[in-house]
Amino acid sequence: MHAEPTLPCSPEWQVSPGLTGYAEALEAMQAHVARMADGLAGERLWLLEHPATITAGTSADAADLLQPDRFPVVATGRGGRFTYHGPGQRIVYVMLDLSRRGHDVRALVAALEAWAIAALGQLGIAAFTSDAGTGIWVDTEHGIGKIGAIGLRVRRWISFHGLALNVTTDLAAYDAIIPCGIAAHPVVRLADLRPELDMAMLDAALRATVPPFIADPALPKHGLPQRHS
Repeated sequence: MHAEPTLPCSPEWQVSPGLTGYAEALEAMQAHVARMADGLAGERLWLLEHPATITAGTSADAADLLQPDRFPVVATGRGGRFTYHGPGQRIVYVMLDLSRRGHDVRALVAALEAWAIAALGQLGIAAFTSDAGTGIWVDTEHGIGKIGAIGLRVRRWISFHGLALNVTTDLAAYDAIIPCGIAAHPVVRLADLRPELDMAMLDAALRATVPPFIADPALPKHGLPQRHS
């Protein structure tokens, strides 16, 4: 794990190489959040990848777990239902003090969606939000598909968990679940939209487009692109 220089008025930007076990990451997040709540640590944006893992949010429905023995299944305490994490997926964990942001969880979700949309836009991909569900969506030959998921937990007004974007993720792994409880639309990945793009290019785009609500809570919130039905 290595920390890069922070942006002005921004959280620490931290990138972990290789794969970080889910339990290890969860323990580290919880410890950092506790230190933040006690005034002993600053905000952090943590970028990493996990080995193949199914995570269950607080709204997870057992009927959506189609292959329960295929991957480890971890109950997380975050919002949402079942999702998959694995190699080739960029995870961005956001440990932010929401007391500095009006205690506004919905605004954080909107900021994460807008952030992913802006980063993908820098890479030439037109992403958007949709009434089909929270997260980040793109157009495909067969209708809209979901390229990114969001799930958060808040403890003592400190956020953790965050955003997942599929880059070279093995999409066959999603056969183990009904992702986020949405069966009507496929999960997609960056590699199938723009094969020349890689994780480093996505990271650079994310770093260049951190929204004001996340980078500096003193700045005004920005709206989202119009949702698609």
